[in-house]
Amino acid sequence: MKAIILCAGYATRLYPLTIDFPKPLLKVQGKPMMEYITEKIVAVSVVNEIIIVTNSKFFSHFYEWSKKTKCSKKITVLDDGTTSNDDRKGAIGDIQFVIDLLHIDEDILVIGGDNLFFYDLAALVKFQKEKNTAVVSLYDVKSMDLAKLYGIVSIDKHNKIIEFVEKPPIPKSTLAAICTYLYPKKILPLIKQYLDDGNQPDKPGSLVEWMYRKINVYGYVLSGKWFDIGSKQELDAVQKVNLEG
Repeated sequence: MKAIILCAGYATRLYPLTIDFPKPLLKVQGKPMMEYITEKIVAVSVVNEIIIVTNSKFFSHFYEWSKKTKCSKKITVLDDGTTSNDDRKGAIGDIQFVIDLLHIDEDILVIGGDNLFFYDLAALVKFQKEKNTAVVSLYDVKSMDLAKLYGIVSIDKHNKIIEFVEKPPIPKSTLAAICTYLYPKKILPLIKQYLDDGNQPDKPGSLVEWMYRKINVYGYVLSGKWFDIGSKQELDAVQKVNLEG
């Protein structure tokens, strides 16, 4: 299994912090957010490589970090060739870029590089192996008002996704799809089909919204903390909380 960390965004909502510095390498309580992610991936024995896909603007930052950080798994940093929000490939476009460039023919674990989370990825992998299909991670935001800000999922008693609505005005649940996905190699061609059909390449949840209508897709409800670092206010707030407790 390959782990793909999506880091090709430009984080304009965090300007000026991210004008010349990538959001995933911003420090939270003294440590880059990226290191929290890689530490969780290291605990997944079936992952044999961590692939960071970024852009031309921030490639050197991630490459230099990868050479300095201590990690027991191989880290590969890729430049997707884009330089701004105007020419970015988008999250789904970057997934396909990695698959094509490295000729990936195995399961992939996809994680957003700005996800600050403390759940067990090994448990997520175990669940995916049981279902043998695509799995999206779900986090209960426990608030109907907050649910209006996310892609909200409804699941049946077996955790199969039966509805996915992006930023619903009247949410049917508080289960938010977050940017942690497991795609087995047998469904990787669907990612290319999604893009070839002209669907928008940016929001990774849009792929799930399209895919669950074609195949069985399951949701794994996470136990553990997750923080959405989308603004300076949220970044400042997380500096003061007990992250794992």
